[in-house]
Amino acid sequence: MKQKMDSVVAELNKILLGKDNQIRLALCGLLARGHLLIEDIPGMGKTTLSHALAKIMGLSYQRIQFTNDLLPADVLGYSMYDREAGSLVFHPGPIFAQVVLADEINRASPRTQSALLEAMEERQVSIEGETRPLPSPFFVIATQNPIEQGGTFPLPESQLDRFLMRLQLGYPDPKAERELLEGEDRRAITGRLQAILPQPELEAAQAAVEKVSASPALLDYLQRLLEQSRRMPGLVYGLSPRAGLGLLRAAKAWALMAGRDHVLPDDVQAVFPSVAEHRLEQGESGKSKERVRQLLTTVSVLE
Repeated sequence: MKQKMDSVVAELNKILLGKDNQIRLALCGLLARGHLLIEDIPGMGKTTLSHALAKIMGLSYQRIQFTNDLLPADVLGYSMYDREAGSLVFHPGPIFAQVVLADEINRASPRTQSALLEAMEERQVSIEGETRPLPSPFFVIATQNPIEQGGTFPLPESQLDRFLMRLQLGYPDPKAERELLEGEDRRAITGRLQAILPQPELEAAQAAVEKVSASPALLDYLQRLLEQSRRMPGLVYGLSPRAGLGLLRAAKAWALMAGRDHVLPDDVQAVFPSVAEHRLEQGESGKSKERVRQLLTTVSVLE
């Protein structure tokens, strides 16, 4: 399994240069059956990474450009009367894909953002009194611009909590940027990507994640992190049980990618910032990184 994961990461590294750790975290989140939120300023490769992840898994892909006039029906779909059928016919929206890129999600109104809540949590949508299942596997990869930029709406905390991980790409280092300037267009390279981790292998890897073991001592450490987050000054609330379950799944996926069948504290610490930061921000931009650092340094691995 480790060789397969390393080959996937190597291919993605050809698309997004100098971002090995972010690529591994993104792949880890998808193996853990989670949704990803990629936050950064425009032009940093957020959309490119999202498209490359879909291509590398050979899954159906839809991109939704979120704007302030986007309506829930533009995402979920709508029914229209069909004269030949003599009845209403449902036209599915772009949400009915295995990988959905919600591009610049925080440019849409809260009403449209809320259209994703049921889809992300239940893998289904309820439209006009009927519940419709979504394809399997189903991943939402959302990109968002910093809230300080004009024309953005902050994501509600109920929406943020449905994203297993939040990633930030950052500027490339000088060597990677020079290679980017001198090399081929990234979109052309992405278009040639082959499905290295096709759906059957992806689902097998996700099933293998569930079988990775976590010792009682490891669960004690994870639980201490959750409990300490709920005592931190300045926070209305700490990490939720859903965040704890997501943290465990992500740590198991990280362990699997490293070729192990058991979770180590290092695995928890590797994924903890991406799982916790967006849940601990709570309206105070920039403080979550320090809160995560405090948790990792003050909570002991052994007790």
